[in-house]
Amino acid sequence: MFTTVETLAQQPFLAGLTDHQLSLLAPMTSRSMFHAGNRIFREGTPAEQFWLLTDGCVFLDTEVPGYDNFVLETLRSPAVLGCSWLFPPYRWNFGAVALSTTHALTFNGSLVRALFQSDPGLGYELTTRFLQVMGGRLHAARRRLADCQRASGHHGDL
Repeated sequence: MFTTVETLAQQPFLAGLTDHQLSLLAPMTSRSMFHAGNRIFREGTPAEQFWLLTDGCVFLDTEVPGYDNFVLETLRSPAVLGCSWLFPPYRWNFGAVALSTTHALTFNGSLVRALFQSDPGLGYELTTRFLQVMGGRLHAARRRLADCQRASGHHGDL
């Protein structure tokens, strides 16, 4: 099913983009559904897309010795899933698993990167937004690891 400009305009992450900018993104978008328990991507594998969650819940995890897929953060729609597609070497820094049936808009990363080259204004706008998401994720991961460290009785620096 084709994604419309109107559908994209409803996404908080894309708020404020012009109809023209949204019309450039729309052909690079498809719809996805992930069932509860399905792994969406695994840390270290190729990162080729990103998602805007429209319904559902996903957790981000990482491999930490002594833990089985340590959960760093839980994302609830509306949320952005995936930032690693934007920067070389285009490999996932975390993993992701659907906690419930999750619906999302899926964006083709290589096409969006090419669009950024041809439309630097849009590239700057979206890259800035992704950097804000990444900063929030880093802060959440640090907080989660610190909480876990306190709970285990370790008091070293993170």
